[in-house]
Amino acid sequence: MTDTIKACLWMLGAIVSFTSMAVAGRAVSLDLDTFEIMLYRSLIGIVIVTGIAGTVGTLGQITRRNLGWHFLRNVFHFSGQNLWFYAITVVPLAQVFALEFTSPLWVMLLSPLILGERLTRTRALAAIIGFVGILVVTRPSPETFNFGLLTAALAAIGFAGSAVFTRRLTRTEAITCILFYLTVMQAVLGLICAGWDGDIALPAAASWPWVFVIAVAGLVAHFCLTTALGLAPATVVMPIDFVRLPVIALVGVAIYAEPLDPFVLVGAILIFAANYYNIWHETRPVTKT
Repeated sequence: MTDTIKACLWMLGAIVSFTSMAVAGRAVSLDLDTFEIMLYRSLIGIVIVTGIAGTVGTLGQITRRNLGWHFLRNVFHFSGQNLWFYAITVVPLAQVFALEFTSPLWVMLLSPLILGERLTRTRALAAIIGFVGILVVTRPSPETFNFGLLTAALAAIGFAGSAVFTRRLTRTEAITCILFYLTVMQAVLGLICAGWDGDIALPAAASWPWVFVIAVAGLVAHFCLTTALGLAPATVVMPIDFVRLPVIALVGVAIYAEPLDPFVLVGAILIFAANYYNIWHETRPVTKT
C-alpha cells in the first residue's frame, strides 16, 4: 500500500471524526451549554492524553518553558471551539463547515503578525478569493443577517489563531506537551466560564456517550490529519479534507432535514480553490533557468 493511499485512509478517519463531533455536539446542546461541553471534553481529554503519554513514555516531554504561548494558543482555540459548538446548533451544518474551511486563509493573514512570515502576492490573492467565497456562503444583508453565521466565521478565526500559535510552539515543544496544555488549560477555562453563574450542569445519563464521542473525536481527527500530512503532500491531503462538506451536507439532510443550499456549495468551491491555489503555489517545485 502506497503512502498516498495510507494518507487517504487516515483522512477518511478525520472526516468521520469531525462529522461525529458535529452530530454529538448537537445532541448534547440540549443539556449543556458550550462552556460545559468544553469542560467535560477537556477533562476526558486530560485522562486520554496523560494515559497515552504515560504508556508510550513521553510524559517527560511536558515542560513549562512556553506557558505564555500555550495560554495564547488555547485562548484562541477555546474561543473558536465554543463559537463552533454554538454555530452548529443554530445554522445548517454545511454552512458551518464551509466557513470553517476559511481558517487557512486567516492563518495566512495572521502569520506575518505572529510568526514574521511574509504575505506574498499569492497568499493575498488566495485570501481575496476566499473572502469572495465567504460572501457567497453568507450573502450578508440586513434581511439575511444571522448571528449563527457570524459565530461560525469567528470560529474560523479562532481556529486560525490556534494554528498559528501551534506552529510557533512546534518549533520547541513536542506534541505531547502541546496536547497536555491543550486539555488542561481548556479545562480550567471551561470551569471558569461554565461556573461563572454558579451553576454547572451535569450531563444527563443519555448525554455521557455523546460527550465521550466529542472528546475522543476531537483528538482522533487532529491525529488523523497530522498523520496524513506526514505521509503525503498537502496538495493531496487538503482536497480530501474538503470532502467533509458534502458529507456533512448529506448528514444534515438525512438527520435534520436541512435543505441543500447551492450558494453554500458554490462558496465552498471558491474557498477550496483559494486554499488549493495557495498550497499548490507554495509546494510546487522551483524550476531553474
